[in-house]
Amino acid sequence: MSDSAPAPRTSPEPLAHVDRDTAARVRDRIDTSRPHPARVYDALLGGRNHYPVDRAATLKSLEHNPRGYLDVRHNRDFIRRAVLHLTREAGLRQFLDIGTGLPTAPNVHQIAQSVVPDARVVYVDHDPVVLAHARALLTGGPEGRTAYLDADLRDPHAILFGARATLDLEQPVALGLAAILHFMESPAADEIVATLLDALPSGSAVFLTHLTPDLNPDTLLPALRATGLDFTLRSREDVLALLTGNGLRPVDPGVVPVHRWRPDGTWHSTALEPEDTAGLDALEVAARRGIGDVRDDDINIYGAVAFKP
Repeated sequence: MSDSAPAPRTSPEPLAHVDRDTAARVRDRIDTSRPHPARVYDALLGGRNHYPVDRAATLKSLEHNPRGYLDVRHNRDFIRRAVLHLTREAGLRQFLDIGTGLPTAPNVHQIAQSVVPDARVVYVDHDPVVLAHARALLTGGPEGRTAYLDADLRDPHAILFGARATLDLEQPVALGLAAILHFMESPAADEIVATLLDALPSGSAVFLTHLTPDLNPDTLLPALRATGLDFTLRSREDVLALLTGNGLRPVDPGVVPVHRWRPDGTWHSTALEPEDTAGLDALEVAARRGIGDVRDDDINIYGAVAFKP
């Protein structure tokens, strides 16, 4: 992805692409009184589809970790590199992306179909705001297919059932679990991952990211607490066990901080003068910066790609 980001806006666009009854049902599910992970993530990416409560939580987090936006933006760039690896080098043509989040170009289908035009992608999320913007995830090329499931990771059987309408689960599938498992405790997370992987054939793969206390806990932990969200952090050994415990084989360089997973030299930094940031809050400043000045003490999230033999 480009490491520039659009100017943020603090209220999502209207549900113009769904009928009135559906829009009303979706709105009934949206809680604007509490921050939501997908919307906080959107705010940190410089997105437009979040509410004032999400923005406030994110700004509190940045008070403790001013460069915390680099975690989410390098997480997103890891996804780009992982999908390119899985299509270009491994030849995968099917993707099941769980915990999709709000659309942020390029999305998985755009990356995959730029290499494999007939790639098929199923997005899964349970956030009503993501549902409201699902149309942006369904704009695949004419040769490929994209679909969106309004489903919860806690019900993997429903996800697999719904995915079968678009994906051939007898053929290899790339399972995306980016920045989602740290919202689930064990053993539930372990059981869900096992259920999903058990349904996928040999040659399938996982691309996974996960927040960790291993790297820079003095900045990470206060910043996470400031969001008001609940997280289950896992060590490198815990993340590796989610893969190897299910018989998967990580590709080099294994489980590493996301900015260390096969960087491809595309990042840049944007120098900002004081007049460029006058009157802007921390999120608005972050949206104008690049990600090329990343340091090891900025990143608190592991990434890995692994294959099922």
